[in-house]
Amino acid sequence: MSGALDSLGMLDAALGLADHVADAAGAAAQPSLPAGMRDASSVVLAASGDDLTAARAAAALASASCRVPIVVPDGADLPGFVGAGSLVVASSWSGGDAGTLAVARDAVARGAELVAVGGGGALEALAAEQGAPFLRVGDGLPAARAAVAPGTAALLSVLAQLGMADPAVADVGAATAQLRRRAELLAAPADPAARLARSIGRTLPIVYGAGPLGALAAAHWKSRCNTDPKVPAFANSVPALTHDEVAGWAQHGDVTRQVFSVVLLRHDHEHAEHATAMDRVGEMCEEVVAGVHEVRAAGEGPLAQLLDLLLVGDVTALRMAALAGVDPGPVPTVEDLTTG
Repeated sequence: MSGALDSLGMLDAALGLADHVADAAGAAAQPSLPAGMRDASSVVLAASGDDLTAARAAAALASASCRVPIVVPDGADLPGFVGAGSLVVASSWSGGDAGTLAVARDAVARGAELVAVGGGGALEALAAEQGAPFLRVGDGLPAARAAVAPGTAALLSVLAQLGMADPAVADVGAATAQLRRRAELLAAPADPAARLARSIGRTLPIVYGAGPLGALAAAHWKSRCNTDPKVPAFANSVPALTHDEVAGWAQHGDVTRQVFSVVLLRHDHEHAEHATAMDRVGEMCEEVVAGVHEVRAAGEGPLAQLLDLLLVGDVTALRMAALAGVDPGPVPTVEDLTTG
């Protein structure tokens, strides 16, 4: 991808993801958070946009071992239970997201503990004003969507430091090792992401995953296809899609074969029933879409496999943008809508 078609350096950011993840986890682990935060009765991870994807990923990975509820609200309103005894972790790559700032202010007003994570801006100023910890992550990244994996690592590091995530799950060592291996493959002449981008071509991608990790990865792929090559894309997950979406593949095959491609994101942490359903969904779709393409995660542990899938999605979307002659960096339509 030439510099002229990648004005923000999105591909370099993707191929350097291992270092960005390691830096983010290290930055989040360095400050000592107040010991009293370990006694929180509930945790809220507040974010929006791509930062929300990182928050959901961290919550999904931490929840299995966390002794208290972890909630990720979708919007600028805190749940009613938040108050004294709650911990709110507000994250914003830009530091200026209005909804996240509103949640952080509301958390303080209700007497909750606050931790702020991001790149600075108004969120850092608010944390300083309230005497709350601020963890700087995401420096040097060109856009919030490039900071999803580092943001996930940073939030997990915060939760692990407070005893709310299994340290083994939050350990980024295996994840960064896999990201380096994957980046080497993606930078090679026989780049599998480039092959997938060519196979998808001018069809519209529908991305399916299984369970919480697969659902997160599929949603991220969908988002990157929207913002990088600027194409329509769709995502869903097993088991939800087996209750309704598969019924839609029974009709109009003459149309769907020309319009859609299906990408199946697979990982080693699928429940047996979900794995079987993913196999069957792939078989059902073969006759009614242009192609069914499987991408299998590698790496040790759920964090490594999730971030591996995110990286492959990032580079696939960037390769699609290059094939279309589209600069993946700017997203003027989104900026027009979100800035009024």
